Amino acid sequence: MKIIIAGAGEVGFHLAKLLSFEAQDITLIDCNRESLSYADDHLDIRVIKGDATSIAVLKDANVAATDLLISVTSSETTNITVCVLAKQLGVKRTIARISNSEFIEHKEEMQFSKLGIDELISPLSLAASEIELLLNESAFNERFEFEGGALTMLGLNLSRNASFVGRTVKEAASLLPEIHFVPIAIQRFGTQYTVIPRGDTIFKENDQVYFVTCSEGLDELYRLSGKVKESIKDVMILGGSVIGQKTAKNLSKHKFKVKLIEKNKTKAFDLADELSSTLIINGDGRNVELLEEENIDEMDAFVAVTGNSETNIMSCLMAKSKGVKKTVALVENIDYFQLSQSIGVDTLVNKKLIAANAIFRFIRKGDIVALTQLNNLNAELMEFEVKETSGVCGKYIKDLEFPRSAIIGGVVREEKGMIALGDFKIQANDKVVVCCLPRAIKRVENLFL
Repeated sequence: MKIIIAGAGEVGFHLAKLLSFEAQDITLIDCNRESLSYADDHLDIRVIKGDATSIAVLKDANVAATDLLISVTSSETTNITVCVLAKQLGVKRTIARISNSEFIEHKEEMQFSKLGIDELISPLSLAASEIELLLNESAFNERFEFEGGALTMLGLNLSRNASFVGRTVKEAASLLPEIHFVPIAIQRFGTQYTVIPRGDTIFKENDQVYFVTCSEGLDELYRLSGKVKESIKDVMILGGSVIGQKTAKNLSKHKFKVKLIEKNKTKAFDLADELSSTLIINGDGRNVELLEEENIDEMDAFVAVTGNSETNIMSCLMAKSKGVKKTVALVENIDYFQLSQSIGVDTLVNKKLIAANAIFRFIRKGDIVALTQLNNLNAELMEFEVKETSGVCGKYIKDLEFPRSAIIGGVVREEKGMIALGDFKIQANDKVVVCCLPRAIKRVENLFL
């Protein structure tokens, strides 16, 4: 696939890096010579120095023969302009990064597709939504919903008291009369090795395990994992960034009691006007005395979303030492995810990964409804819509030539989530959730074409 990326900032470079690993034909456009030089030296891509809103630059990038243009510069106006121009010049599909979430809320009403913008993504809004999802299930450190929660992916770290530690997947399944969840990926403690579990795979203490579950499986997972389902109501947010503001607004709407700490006095007053249901505190969130005065020990969750990754991590560690049940830190450095199991913070959130997940489903073949990359794992979770012409349609799962490095996590049929085992027959219009390692992606895509 021929792809043009406008903007060599953090999101653009990360996308170019991921896509170049898959041997896609990538052209990266930016005005910053230094950013382009770094990308040119480290990635197997073509770079063009220039303004992506220039028609001459777009023609130089051969936009007319391009399958997808992704505009992810720091300027919302630039991204919209680039997409409009590229569409007029013949590109097949466009995606614009925006910061104003109103555009997404009114996407159908404004009919952006008529202007030439096929998709809008807001990494900041996506990050705020992910944080809210994580706080809804306190025991799990990752969560992703398919079809409005018909199926849910949950990630957790296995403690010693989990009843299936030391058992195989098959033995763990025998503990329940019915199966309402299935393990789809495991990362062994202290390694970067991703396991797609089979019946003889053994669960071990400190494994990071990812499950797909339907609604009936949530309580079972809590019980078998030894986790306690605790209610989260009181939340403290450090940082009045756009993500902090959106998170506070989202949580307040859902009856959470929210305190937000912002160091800048002017910004704190602006936030107080904007967020009437949130208690705004003007102060330095790194000050332990301030946090103790604001009863951090009574908080159920602590979310750190300042512009400094190290501040966010250290603040979460301090909150954890005060007995806070759930901590979430926004980080910019993806390398920190490799330490996520031992660092002591429950969940790390990264805008670049979230933006990449939102964009990647438009690059994969087949009718992909949703896609997410599992944090710190070399695996993707994809949701395919089955057509009558798809290779899997009308077949039992046990009869599919499915690669061993991939697994079907579940199926959504007529808005109901189901855990699909070998005797399940896939039908047209089913939504099938698949977890697979990179080497299996092409084979899986071909099955759903």
